[in-house]
Amino acid sequence: MFKRILAAVDGSKTSLKALDKAIDLQKLMPEAEIYILCVYKHHSLFEASLSIGRPDDMDIPDKVLSDYAKGVVNHAKELAKEHGATKVRGFVKAGKPSRVIIKFAQDKEADLIVVGTKGTNSDKDGMFLGSVSHRVASNAKCPVLVV
Repeated sequence: MFKRILAAVDGSKTSLKALDKAIDLQKLMPEAEIYILCVYKHHSLFEASLSIGRPDDMDIPDKVLSDYAKGVVNHAKELAKEHGATKVRGFVKAGKPSRVIIKFAQDKEADLIVVGTKGTNSDKDGMFLGSVSHRVASNAKCPVLVV
């Protein structure tokens, strides 16, 4: 049924629950591959230069965020393998998360996108869906499972 399952993760508890569902689906369809994607917000050099007081050796925000995203993906890949996932690939991209997730899914011809209800940027606002999961569910060309 599904050959390519995109699990979008950001390190939040709900994104890891979404990853668990992607793993469960892969167990039902062993030929399926899981693509784990973490998207970080891109910061330009101009944005990085706006800090008034910064140390001389401060890393550019993109590098720090990219390194964090790589850690999130590596952790998610380890969890997936520990829970029995067989075909897992990890990716890190910069940009607006909902747009990047949707474009990545199209580029990789994903059959399903699995996302958490709310990510790391969500606060306790009483809304059922976070903005990223809402946008992905509303605009993706393939089915979206919101966990």
